[in-house]
Amino acid sequence: MTPETAEDFAFPTDIEGQPLAGKSILIVVENLPLPFDRRVWQEARTLKAAGATVSVICPTGKGYEKRYEEIEGVHIHRHPLPLEADGALGFLLEYGAALFWETVLAWRIYFKRGIDVIQGCNPPDLIFLVALPFRLLGVKYIFDHHDINPELYEAKFNKRGFFWKLMVLFEKLTFKAAHVSIATNESYKIIAVERGGMDPDKVFIVRSGPDLSKLKSVEPNAALKDGKQFMVGYVGVMGEQEGIDLLIDAVDHLVNRMGRRDIRFVLVGGGPALEGLKAMASERSLGEWIHFTGRAPDQELFEVLSTMDIGVNPDRVNAMNDKSTMNKIMEYMSLGKAMVQFDVTEGRFSAQEASLYAAANDPADMAEKIAALLDNPGQRAMMGEFGRKRVVQELNWNKQVEPLLAAYRSALGN
Repeated sequence: MTPETAEDFAFPTDIEGQPLAGKSILIVVENLPLPFDRRVWQEARTLKAAGATVSVICPTGKGYEKRYEEIEGVHIHRHPLPLEADGALGFLLEYGAALFWETVLAWRIYFKRGIDVIQGCNPPDLIFLVALPFRLLGVKYIFDHHDINPELYEAKFNKRGFFWKLMVLFEKLTFKAAHVSIATNESYKIIAVERGGMDPDKVFIVRSGPDLSKLKSVEPNAALKDGKQFMVGYVGVMGEQEGIDLLIDAVDHLVNRMGRRDIRFVLVGGGPALEGLKAMASERSLGEWIHFTGRAPDQELFEVLSTMDIGVNPDRVNAMNDKSTMNKIMEYMSLGKAMVQFDVTEGRFSAQEASLYAAANDPADMAEKIAALLDNPGQRAMMGEFGRKRVVQELNWNKQVEPLLAAYRSALGN
């Protein structure tokens, strides 16, 4: 591989030919504010670079309280949410409030800037309701498929039942309403075709590739290791389905059964399960070996990624995680870090030889593979180099620009 330069990874700011010049695009995303949602922010900036006028509707969030602001030429309209959903009533209130604000803001944007395409980013699979009236006015709808919600519901609540059937129905209606669908990986494309009835030629794979112009190594922070020889990093959401409980089990096995007291685990991220996970680690007297940072700014995130010896992805093996591509894997690979994860289809596709794979949902096997990898610096280096090369050559965001624009050309009939 030729030596890398900053220019190799420069984010596209002026795409040749301006293929979307004169077009007005609205992106609707419900679960995270922009620009915090990295994937959607990269999509918005790319579409702007292609000449489009880009508006975004998203919720407010910590550090993103302004109801409107323009950043890098992208118009961001934020709305409040009454609460973070917990249970059926919570979801009903959250989704109802979101749909109300999304509809109000969409019409406001339509009369102010016009709309040629609406891109709806799930979850939930309800944003098509905002787009349906605009279809009557000739507006095209693109579904950006981030999560498979029937599987996500089953993973969170460990059951199916009435609400699971609703998820299946909403998914079908979403695909039926879409002119074009964007899939984050091959597994999601299969779902769009087989479950959603989409024409394969109308489904475009746009991976959540990292922006290598921003995601780069910084000076390691030795204090993060807290005097330990090794550090294992985790970057991601602290939710029920992310398997952090299994990671805590693995740390317990390392410390109390294998006698490994030379490893510190630093976990970056926020989410609904964070406080419960902190309590779980404390109850097991693992505070010396597990540190939760909560949601962290980019500088702290980059310090963790640059300091850690390996990364870990404890997503439990289930139908949801097996088919989903996790951003944390790409981030570890981007910084040249080897990792350990449970063996899931899309996780193995992304990482390939950059990862060791523990038996499904087996904390003891994960612990033993973590220890083995830490004790073999030569293997870590080779795996990290493989992962970095794979991101550079195949998976970084600049490789996703063309399929994203192809999806828009298809929707617009170009």
